[in-house]
Amino acid sequence: MPKSPVPPLCFAFALLFVLLAACAPAPTPAPEINTVVNTVEATHIVTVEVTSLVEVPVTSTPTATPNYTPTSSLTPTRTRIPSITPTWNPPKVSILEHSACYYGPDTDYLFKYGLNATVWMRVIGRNSDGTWLFVKAGNDPDWNGCWIQTEKVEFLSGQVSDVPEYWMGLPGSTLYLPPMNVSVNRVGDVVTVSWEAVWMTEDDYRGYLIEAWVCQDGKQVFQAIGRPAPLPLPPVTENVGTFSVEIIDEPGCLVPSNARLYSVEKHGYTNFRILPWPPHEPTPTPTRTPVP
Repeated sequence: MPKSPVPPLCFAFALLFVLLAACAPAPTPAPEINTVVNTVEATHIVTVEVTSLVEVPVTSTPTATPNYTPTSSLTPTRTRIPSITPTWNPPKVSILEHSACYYGPDTDYLFKYGLNATVWMRVIGRNSDGTWLFVKAGNDPDWNGCWIQTEKVEFLSGQVSDVPEYWMGLPGSTLYLPPMNVSVNRVGDVVTVSWEAVWMTEDDYRGYLIEAWVCQDGKQVFQAIGRPAPLPLPPVTENVGTFSVEIIDEPGCLVPSNARLYSVEKHGYTNFRILPWPPHEPTPTPTRTPVP
């Protein structure tokens, strides 16, 4: 069977395809990637040596690390050792006979309480000449202490010279006024103190008290003077009119004399009045009259 001739149009298309294929640029070959694999062989050789363990105690001294940097070196200071003050053990006395004990070192002070014979007391203080002792029970401070004459006690330990000089406060009272219209006059060595009575109830009235520090025999002495003397019971006189007291005050002391005055009622003492104490008049020095 005879072959059919190729149509001319088909031939033309085939030729055009060949020409285009020849003119097209050659394709870019893909880059070649070489992968290198390094194989590392790790060799770990461990040598183990087993020995016996012995526990050894370790003493370590911790070192304190300061949180700051000092700016200057510290100068060591000496440690002061506190001085030791010996504790005073008050002397002990026994009461010889039933005795009154007072608020001050004189019988012109208010009565405080009585002390029976053979009772023992501690001696806390004394007056300047040692004729009165401030005593109390036990070793506590001077709470509820009172004054008794030295001649009415016997020392069981210590002696009068071991006791320090002492002064006390008086129980106060605001129920009444201190004395009014007070006058103080001197004639030579005699000083006269006068005042008007202060009204008090008969039950409360205990008189008046002068505390005076005056010069006698060349030294200053203390005197307590009551008008009238405040005995425990009963009130001794009525409280009217004017009261007066004469006090001896001599020259010859370096310390000036002084005094104060109280009203006294059974509960205690009013505020005192300082007395304007008159000084001694200077002794006139005789002068020689020249002979013409």
